[in-house]
Amino acid sequence: MKRLFGTDGVRGVANGELTPEMAFRIGRILPCLLQKDEAQPFIVIGKDTRKSGDMLQGALIGGICSSGADVRCLGVLSTPALAYLTNELGAMAGIMISASHNPIEDNGLKVFAPSGYKLSESLEAELEELYFGEDQLPRPQGADIGRVIEDGRAVELYIDYMKKIAPDLTGLHIAMDCGHGAVYKLAPQIFRDLGARVTVLNDNPNGCNINVKCGSTDPSALQETVKETGALLGLAFDGDADRLIAVDEKGEIVDGDLLMLIYSLYLQKKNELKNNAFVTTVMSNGGLDVAAKKNGVDVIRTVVGDRYVVEKMLEGGYNLGGEQSGHMIFSDYATTGDGLLSALKLIEFVKEEGQPLSSYGSLMTRLPQVLVNCRVGRKDGWEELPAFKEALEEVYAKIGPYGRVLVRPSGTEPLMRVMVEGEAEEAMLQKLAEELAAILTRELN
Repeated sequence: MKRLFGTDGVRGVANGELTPEMAFRIGRILPCLLQKDEAQPFIVIGKDTRKSGDMLQGALIGGICSSGADVRCLGVLSTPALAYLTNELGAMAGIMISASHNPIEDNGLKVFAPSGYKLSESLEAELEELYFGEDQLPRPQGADIGRVIEDGRAVELYIDYMKKIAPDLTGLHIAMDCGHGAVYKLAPQIFRDLGARVTVLNDNPNGCNINVKCGSTDPSALQETVKETGALLGLAFDGDADRLIAVDEKGEIVDGDLLMLIYSLYLQKKNELKNNAFVTTVMSNGGLDVAAKKNGVDVIRTVVGDRYVVEKMLEGGYNLGGEQSGHMIFSDYATTGDGLLSALKLIEFVKEEGQPLSSYGSLMTRLPQVLVNCRVGRKDGWEELPAFKEALEEVYAKIGPYGRVLVRPSGTEPLMRVMVEGEAEEAMLQKLAEELAAILTRELN
């Protein structure tokens, strides 16, 4: 069956792979797929700061209204804010127009169910079946056509919620890099309302500069700013602010792996870590397992994708999960990864413990790990390639008993990702990963 959805919604080059026609069709289908008994159901739409967001929003609006549902446009806001408001406002669905940390050329549609959780894989499959079939959906007329409501104030409900569960930040100096993305206004406002002194970088989006040499994908400027200004710590958000990369007071990066370990030990200390475990993906460093086990915490692994982390959390009753990339899920407070919530929880920890963030870097000793991406024409069948299987055996013989190789197709780009981790010099791991990637490039193009 043809697929629209990857690991994180529908993604592609805007106006190329992801066209207005596609958005219109998806907009047509959603009200029929998620029918509610209400007299006039509505769908909420949010977007990041990409120039192509307006184009895709217009197409979605046309499709949704043509199927008889209303649209409430919430404006520029984060993905987790959109997820929260989908549930809080009683919408039949929420659609976030964003390609997260991807470059400006890309865009995407993340669809949320009324609960605020991402649309289930079974509903995605139903949507895809309708999408690739003939359009026989109803076309209401007259008073039954949907209408559009501009609702730029709804985000205040999310702001109030964040402030309700946040610590007092009075007197704290925080640096942040908004990545010219969805929280360029939202993040500074929340932190200042809570009493912090905020030094802000990259809060002037022009439609084309989102994620460009800034934010969570490139926090180098933030690292320098933290050291120069003497800030307590730095916070780097990606384009839709569903992930966080932190910077300690010495300018060192604190990634998702270390954040998960810090959070888990903090919750454990407060007897709030459910089942004494947290959930992460196969991409997290093996050193995380060693450090967690040393402190009596179990690590539950799942496949790559924050949706799968959330599913495993719900299935096993865990309240903490995340990814090395900075997605952090606190299921006691949110239905999806939330960079702002993660930031506030980190500051709560640092404030209560009274120690600088840098003092926790020694909690975890990382196994050397490298990741190489290679562009491919197709993503299937790589497991059975004789040349690749032979090379893989040779790699395992060189990376030690705790070494591992992970190969996975990107869910959002025409790439294969090769990760090699082990007890060897990083230069050796890099060479081995590049050799594996070269074989995939040769055989899959």
